[in-house]
Amino acid sequence: MAVKAGSLPESPSEMRAAAMKHLWMHNRGWDELEEDEPIVATSGHGIRINDSEGRSWIDVNGGYMSVHIGYGRTEIARAVNKQMEQIHYFPQGTTSVPAVQLAAKLDQITPGDLTRSFFVSGGSEANETSVKIARAFYRRAGHAGRYKVISRKESYHGALGLTMWLGGSTTASGRADYEPAYPGMVYAPQPNPYRCEMGGESPDECAELCARAIEDLLLFHGPDTVAAVIAEPIAVPPAVAVPGDGYWPRLREICDEYGVILIADEVITGFGRTGKMFAVEHWNVVPDVMSVAKGIISSYLPLGASIAREGIANAFAGGPETKFFQHVLTFAGHPVPAAAALENIRIIEEEDLVENSARVGAYFLERLEELADRHSIIGNVSGLGLLLGIDLVSDTQEKTPFKADDKVGDHLTKAFHDRGLILKAAPSAITFGPPLCITRDEVDEIIQGVDQSIAQVTREMNL
Repeated sequence: MAVKAGSLPESPSEMRAAAMKHLWMHNRGWDELEEDEPIVATSGHGIRINDSEGRSWIDVNGGYMSVHIGYGRTEIARAVNKQMEQIHYFPQGTTSVPAVQLAAKLDQITPGDLTRSFFVSGGSEANETSVKIARAFYRRAGHAGRYKVISRKESYHGALGLTMWLGGSTTASGRADYEPAYPGMVYAPQPNPYRCEMGGESPDECAELCARAIEDLLLFHGPDTVAAVIAEPIAVPPAVAVPGDGYWPRLREICDEYGVILIADEVITGFGRTGKMFAVEHWNVVPDVMSVAKGIISSYLPLGASIAREGIANAFAGGPETKFFQHVLTFAGHPVPAAAALENIRIIEEEDLVENSARVGAYFLERLEELADRHSIIGNVSGLGLLLGIDLVSDTQEKTPFKADDKVGDHLTKAFHDRGLILKAAPSAITFGPPLCITRDEVDEIIQGVDQSIAQVTREMNL
């Protein structure tokens, strides 16, 4: 086979041309790149990145709400380099020092008796692993018929073969290419107080009605057919839906009553995002299995984990009467990401970033509420810690969301871009999840840019 000739792109113009010719980006087609060439990030510090053109940007969502400690932390680079100089991988049947230490650290900081971690490469894999643990657990207990999984509409749990069928929009338009649907998927209402599917008129009423709906689904399908309920403590796709305080304790009671495994998807909410180390701690709930990623390593390398309570994990202890977990991933437990994650967690703890998330997040929420008073297209503001969102509506009384065809989100995204904000507006919502190291002054910068952008788009589109 002939080798293709040519040198690698180096200049900004060569980089853009190569991206448009060769790169397959997430959630973007290359035809779109002709109209809006991609930002090529070259360096970063804190909440800011620099691009190949020398321009500075504020990354309002910290990657995918995942760069918790900010960009440019050389401590992580040193930890990675040290580990790679010692041993970069591990032979079959062995493990490594940082993998063992990270598993022990997660036991220390997670709630309750979540004690045993299965490492993976990211959030989708973590949720896929958690569901497989739940299904396999019941097979080992002699209940092979328990395979169904209840998730909530308007949630997101990943993009793999199984996880992409968990949650999702009611239209599931993004999944049409991959039908038929994965078997055993059951959908419950999202406890979104702003638009409660069950008709609740307060957060508490919505929480109770939506929890009761999960119990009704269990009874309708038969508890002996359901393996697990999976839920984000705070759902992100519908802006940011913070459930009423009774929801998670009631969900825990229902799962206990019917013997169903409760999986908390803390991929976005974990490691300080909501002002607690883990979001379930706001309601003093311990799930049976917890999925984590993103903030565990601040996206310095790929890493995630499925963490199980002792009673669940012991079903996979091995030995003559039981089998180990039949689930193998080449990079699971990789020592280099494990070393980076340990350093990342050290930084989160020593720099008190969880408390900073709670404190600065409360200030950010106040500033967003001020925007809602000034702009009629903001129907709702919600959030906890540094996980925040606003609902965009054409009618505040009817809570009518903008649709993709309205192009409001597209115009806002361009306006943000023009003001140096890396922030994408959905058709009917804007979400905010900056690095946890953000300051009040940096919040003010973001608010100023968002304020000006909404005013511009509202004026130009006559909204």
